[in-house]
Amino acid sequence: MPVAEKKAEASKSFTPYESQAGEEYMNDQQLEHFRQLLLDWKQDLMEEVDRTVRHLQEDANNYADPADRATQEEGFSLELRTRDRERKLLKKINETLEKIDEDDYGFCEACGVEIGIRRLEARPTATLCVDCKTLAELKEKQLGG
Repeated sequence: MPVAEKKAEASKSFTPYESQAGEEYMNDQQLEHFRQLLLDWKQDLMEEVDRTVRHLQEDANNYADPADRATQEEGFSLELRTRDRERKLLKKINETLEKIDEDDYGFCEACGVEIGIRRLEARPTATLCVDCKTLAELKEKQLGG
């Protein structure tokens, strides 16, 4: 499935959290909203892993032409690199789920302020508020990282 179709499909199932007036930050409903968001994301990634395994098993041809073989190997290599990035993302999702279980989710690891509902919906695994993330990126840029 092309990336654009996946994003369109994902956006159909996503429902933004609707805050109530005077609602406490990271209450049980918010934590459950983010837990479900992370679990859905994790499920999507696991399904993609399964599709990759099937694809590699079913489409592994031993082409006689070296150019065809190289093209296939390059495609497989790209797919495996993508899965490796997703494996790292799965680890981060699991760490974030642990933070939710420990009631330590939604606050900046650097300064302790609220990260914010909308930022967390955009990047549920975020550990820094916008200001600290911006500062970290500036430092990294200056250090040539």
